[in-house]
Amino acid sequence: MNDSNVTVNCLEVNQPIGQFYIGVMQWMDLISIARKDIERIRREENGTIEGYFGIQRELSKKRLKEISQYVSYSDATFPSSIVISLQSTHFDPDSETVKENILDFKNNILTLRNDDKIAKIIDGQHRVFGLEKYARENPLFADQVNFDLIVTIFIDIDEEYESSIFATINKAQTKVNRSLVYDLYSLAKTRSPQRTCHNIVKLLNEEKGSAMYHLIKRLGKADFKSETITQATLADSILRYISLDPSKDRDLLRRGRKLELLTGAMEKKFFFRNWFIKKEDEKIAQLIWNYFAALKAKWPVAWGNPERVLTKSTGIIAVMRLLANIVEKFESGRIISESEFSRTLSSIDLTDDDFINDKYKAGGVGQSDLYKDLLSEIVDH
Repeated sequence: MNDSNVTVNCLEVNQPIGQFYIGVMQWMDLISIARKDIERIRREENGTIEGYFGIQRELSKKRLKEISQYVSYSDATFPSSIVISLQSTHFDPDSETVKENILDFKNNILTLRNDDKIAKIIDGQHRVFGLEKYARENPLFADQVNFDLIVTIFIDIDEEYESSIFATINKAQTKVNRSLVYDLYSLAKTRSPQRTCHNIVKLLNEEKGSAMYHLIKRLGKADFKSETITQATLADSILRYISLDPSKDRDLLRRGRKLELLTGAMEKKFFFRNWFIKKEDEKIAQLIWNYFAALKAKWPVAWGNPERVLTKSTGIIAVMRLLANIVEKFESGRIISESEFSRTLSSIDLTDDDFINDKYKAGGVGQSDLYKDLLSEIVDH
């Protein structure tokens, strides 16, 4: 980009809505022609002016933080388009003249005036804001990383069309099943907390001696009538004891970096992490295997019963929270046996018939209530 113009390599597209362009441009170039729009969105987020074309485009601070961190990863990618609306001309109040914003389109290169108010972001503001946030917090980013963005450019469309495009894009989006995401981690060539969790869940579901045999919905939907818990729910419950920031760990390992072993309070909080770092995933799997075996022996009727909540999300999330309290009672860094888990669980008075939805409702409240009831009755080994 120079001081006078911005160039975009692009192709012309014709669809029923009309003519538009699909192109590639540097993230800094996009920000330079949409700066006023970015400032406007920020003001709208603070409630100072009316929302964009009648739609409140709320920005998620959590999402911005995630994206600003994500763009630093070695495998960062935004493979879908940032959709923008571009005005071909604008009135310059200083010179009282109309100026051209589109300077040329030749050999598939669209040349635009370098002006901070010629473009409006219809969709993709979180990605743009995330890049801007990372660059602002890490000034060397612009010099170190080139990040091309795919852009879809609509020219001289009114706000009705902008609103329609925005609504169509967001209505059509389907959230990716988290269990499928975990399955895809298995295709990775490098280690990651997510891949380890996937492998453990797969083992628990497929080994006939496992208490979780065929109870796990591997892709989030049941292949066997007996399946009661999604892969993602169980994997997330294991992941919380391996890593505070799984995506960062994954990126560091992809770069060939080493993770630091934990000691003290952090080792107790993330009690699977050192095993993961030392590539002793089998110890994680063995401890969980023993724990579930003890739970099944304690409540054989409720375990795997679709009419009970024990092996549904309510129960699994609760007992996996309880695992941290149980592990804390034992010497750190060793595999707890099934018999040791059974002795710890033996004092709990809950029966198979207690694991019902009427007592422990689906959702956070039911999970919390069950966890508290279990925790109040466990005794030292």
